Amino acid sequence: MKCLVLKLALALALQGLAPLAMAAPPKAEVPPLQGRVTQVRDGGTLEVTPPGQPPLLVALRNIEAPPLCQPGGAEARQALADLALNKPALVTPGRAGARGRVLAAVRVDEVDLSRRMVEEGFAWSTRSKWDRGPLVKEERMAKTLRRGLHAQGGMLSPTEFRRRHGGCSERP
Repeated sequence: MKCLVLKLALALALQGLAPLAMAAPPKAEVPPLQGRVTQVRDGGTLEVTPPGQPPLLVALRNIEAPPLCQPGGAEARQALADLALNKPALVTPGRAGARGRVLAAVRVDEVDLSRRMVEEGFAWSTRSKWDRGPLVKEERMAKTLRRGLHAQGGMLSPTEFRRRHGGCSERP
């Protein structure tokens, strides 16, 4: 019963209904969720559907993948689909993210999807003002080996692409 309450609290919080989710203990850890990857929206966002529950929109933690409007966006989405679509997944939720998504670590076939996407050159390690990100070594290796989107050189990270061209909704 406690597990069900925590899952419900997480689902409500992710849907913007945080006040209703306050029934859960304030610092209770949400256990990993098991489900099936039912949709891949882009190279860093997918839906995982736990048995008997609605789909959970998940943004892969620690990566930044190109949006579909950016060159390489469709390739990144296909790479993630090849890794995960219609496969069982283990989701370890982190915090609620933007646009109704939860930032989470996702494993499929014992593979960390965030790490694999960066290793294969279809995503960049997230960065902050003072940090190059948790997967910077994997990113450097993918660039050096010219994997994935780095094969042709000159690819812009999604942050740099948005800085230069604006977001997808702003593009003609």
